[in-house]
Amino acid sequence: MKTYVIGHLNPDLDSVVAAVSFSEYSTLMEVENPTPAITGDLNRETKYVFEKFNILPPEKISASDIKPEDKIILVDHNEEGHRLTGINPDQIIGIFDHHKADIDFRFPIEICIMPFGSSNTVCWELFREIKHPIKKELASLMLSAIVSDTVNLQSSTTTHKDREALKDLSVAANISDIQGLTEEIFRAKSDISSLTDEQVIKNDYKIFDLGKKVLISKIETVEQSKLINSRKDGLKKALQLIKDQEKVDYIFLVISDILKINSKLLLPSEQEAILTQTAFGGVVKDDILDIGPRISNKKDIVPFIEAVLNSK
Repeated sequence: MKTYVIGHLNPDLDSVVAAVSFSEYSTLMEVENPTPAITGDLNRETKYVFEKFNILPPEKISASDIKPEDKIILVDHNEEGHRLTGINPDQIIGIFDHHKADIDFRFPIEICIMPFGSSNTVCWELFREIKHPIKKELASLMLSAIVSDTVNLQSSTTTHKDREALKDLSVAANISDIQGLTEEIFRAKSDISSLTDEQVIKNDYKIFDLGKKVLISKIETVEQSKLINSRKDGLKKALQLIKDQEKVDYIFLVISDILKINSKLLLPSEQEAILTQTAFGGVVKDDILDIGPRISNKKDIVPFIEAVLNSK
């Protein structure tokens, strides 16, 4: 019997590292055989970080790998639409997350949701509560995940706990040049040169049920203008293709400059243009809407889209 510790679909760095860190925490809590796992392929950023610190990433699984006697702990997500497709919700025994809760279970389970900028900050806080020393290898991964998810503490989701965690983990990991590591991670995150337009859209996306189904894809880059100028037309066509494939009502791509802290939306049709102009103001020009220093989906983007859809 295993207890699979798994993050959300289309895993990002925070989600993958959370599977590792919360597996260690679950071991300390005497959970039976915690086993970190991922639900999709690693993106370039995540591959880079695990290779840099010479650590093997979790095993990729599907729902068919989970036996009826196994248990599941969800990390970095809670909503049904973001879970591994096909799992039995009755096998879920716990959730550790930093997103808004949208859950409904038949039986009581352990739930820990803290309003921090990263799931790994949540894990760091739990380790601290039980005075558990974090080893260098895990500290390196957790630090990298916090840097990524908070955009080096520049995201609006950043809290004082994220700052404390980053400082503490840098000591445990023996990493003094956090800025240098940040630049390495950002460069790895920005490198999408080998991806097709469709792969770029699917590299980091979530579907939100906001009364209407909204697919939000995201690219974090250090070359925002270059990316838009060179690939806008292809990405726009890919958005429309994926919109039809996924049968969603709205779709758009958030292109965030993680150095200048600015996001622009690429919009495939007039339908998305009307929705986003209503949500954020401004005027769409050449299929692009500049939404300013909005970086976080969960705090800066999704709530504003949801408010517009709920007002209809």
